[in-house]
Amino acid sequence: MQRLSKRLSTVASLVKPDSRLADVGTDHGYIPVYLCKTGVIKSAVASDINIGPLSSCKALVEQEELEDKIKVRLSNGLDELCSDEFDTVIVAGMGGELIADILSRCTYLPSKHIILNPMTHPECARKFLYDNGYEILNDFIIEDSNHYYSVFDAVYTGKTEPKSRADYFLGNIKDFSQKEYFIHLLNYFKNKSKSGEDYSDIITALEEKL
Repeated sequence: MQRLSKRLSTVASLVKPDSRLADVGTDHGYIPVYLCKTGVIKSAVASDINIGPLSSCKALVEQEELEDKIKVRLSNGLDELCSDEFDTVIVAGMGGELIADILSRCTYLPSKHIILNPMTHPECARKFLYDNGYEILNDFIIEDSNHYYSVFDAVYTGKTEPKSRADYFLGNIKDFSQKEYFIHLLNYFKNKSKSGEDYSDIITALEEKL
């Protein structure tokens, strides 16, 4: 069975037992195959916009004899998926702006448990969630192969509360032990401040955590 990277293991760890999963941007299908093989999920739809990775996913599903549990589907985001096929959605391995766009096009999203792993601009994905009535539950910064990744999950509550720009960058993170990531973020905003724009709110929030 394919072993998951630390990043993908963290994403997979947020999936609840007996879920029916949609893995958007599934690439090679490692997460749904792993979760099926370990008995965590009942079924999955593995989707991708690109035929190449989807072919690799299909081959892995067939190799593991999981055709009865995992559907492989060509889809732009959630466009070709039906609401009754899943209760949990993973959107991982793409930029935060694209993730926000994918989520914004799904009319039935509030009924789903959402798990996100933006590779860039996680603040865009968090902003979408906060602005649209979602509560972020778990929020992790993961170091994997000398890179840092954001992984977080959310559920719909319908409540929208005023959020600062710092909230979009820090979300519901409780573990600030990955100092290098936060110091890099702090220095980024200090440098941007030199151009005249005021980032003092984000800088202060980061300094309080460090």
